[in-house]
Amino acid sequence: MSRYFSTLFILPLLLLASCDSKPTLAELCQDNEGICQEFSEDSWCKASRNAISLTKIKLISNPPSTTKQEKDAQQYQLLVAYEDYIDCMSLASQIQHIKLKGKTALRINNLLKAEAKLSELTEETAESQHPHLLYYHWTRRSDEQALAAFLKLEGDTLLENSTAQYHLATHYVKRDINKTLGLLFHSLELHQPGTRLEAEVLQTLATIFINKEKYKQAYIWLKTYQLAKDKRNKDIDTKLSFYKQRYSLDSDFLDKVADNTLEKIESGKFTSPKF
Repeated sequence: MSRYFSTLFILPLLLLASCDSKPTLAELCQDNEGICQEFSEDSWCKASRNAISLTKIKLISNPPSTTKQEKDAQQYQLLVAYEDYIDCMSLASQIQHIKLKGKTALRINNLLKAEAKLSELTEETAESQHPHLLYYHWTRRSDEQALAAFLKLEGDTLLENSTAQYHLATHYVKRDINKTLGLLFHSLELHQPGTRLEAEVLQTLATIFINKEKYKQAYIWLKTYQLAKDKRNKDIDTKLSFYKQRYSLDSDFLDKVADNTLEKIESGKFTSPKF
């Protein structure tokens, strides 16, 4: 499975750098130079590079009371942080500098280093039974044993969080659409205010309702997805305009529904609708 789902998880940790009551990344790096200088400085992929640094600093700063489950969850975050950086740097390393050939070499070196670190961490976490890591090893390594162990946890309190419910939905999406809808809605119910919303949950809901030919619901969830991304996308605008005209939808009303839906999700007040 592709890294389609991974960007979701990068990262509530970025809040660490913007919250006045906590140290900034620059302050954290003063005491963790080795971590923050893991990759050569480059103007590209700064956000994903910072996410790696913040995650690693949090890992080594865990208090003695930190449980293995909590540490494993942080390792999962580090895995997807490395993936995000690799995806970004793969693009950046293809850009050829006519006058600054050393810049291209620097980016290629950073990319290779990140790939090596990702491979090392993947092997290190291969035996973990944490649900996020079981999901990771199933989707990235086609590990059927990891999938079996992950599915065995269904109904366990370990999966009662937004991320795990979304992961579970990705397994059932081609097997049981109604169950998938229930899991996606429950994922939104479990969203914690102040944490990063997994926008792909909203996109998946829109796709499902399009396939079910329920275009009002499809419009609402696609619009909610667009609002959650906080960045206009011409392709989404085109689709919304098409649905409005093709199915005579009241877009002004549906836009308000989408805005209200997102507000409820982000405030932790969303409840699953009937479907």
